[in-house]
Amino acid sequence: MKIALLGYGKMGKTIEKIALERGHEIVLKIDSADAVYDVSTVDVAIEFSTPDSAFNNISNCIKHRVPVVAGTTGWLKDYDKAVAMCAENQGTFLYASNFSVGVNVFFALNKTLAKLMASRKEYAVSIEEIHHTQKLDAPSGTAITLAEGIIEKSDKTGWKLDAAPKNEIPIKAKRIENVPGTHTIIYESEVDTIEIKHTAHNRNGFALGAVLAAEWIVDKKGIFSMSDVLGV
Repeated sequence: MKIALLGYGKMGKTIEKIALERGHEIVLKIDSADAVYDVSTVDVAIEFSTPDSAFNNISNCIKHRVPVVAGTTGWLKDYDKAVAMCAENQGTFLYASNFSVGVNVFFALNKTLAKLMASRKEYAVSIEEIHHTQKLDAPSGTAITLAEGIIEKSDKTGWKLDAAPKNEIPIKAKRIENVPGTHTIIYESEVDTIEIKHTAHNRNGFALGAVLAAEWIVDKKGIFSMSDVLGV
């Protein structure tokens, strides 16, 4: 495949390495929010830029009917616009808050546990996420997805950063140097604590998942998620 990398930071460089190892060609690399570029010659675009640039990059791909895989978080106020634009242009769009295969299994596990715990009112649920100090948004998109999974399977109505009322899920976000990403779901009662945790050791899992997603969507039309790619 001919791939455009829209965003060429640490994640973009890791994606490039894995894509080349898998026999693909990187024909466009964009590392500036002000860049003017042509995506019409590529087979698929992988978008890992910044919250301020993401929607414009995604829109540009959709308008040119170039399949786009997006992993930037912090821009989701415009997600519904991107979905509507994709439908209008018969485009191909896949967004994921996290592309790691392990994390997407963790998402499914989180929902299963939330369903099991929904009737256990003696347990208070919370989420903790830890990322590197360069991460621009808090909480992480992955933590928000985990919170949404719990809300779907319980009577919780929302989430809040740090302290939250009883009907919502508190999310604690920590920023520590050189931490790729750690997410913990905690159910705590007076007598015990139940935890499930995913710890990323490096960026390779995220990057591989993004390339797998790009390979999967390149000949499809519609709006997809990593659940579609992985069948979980």
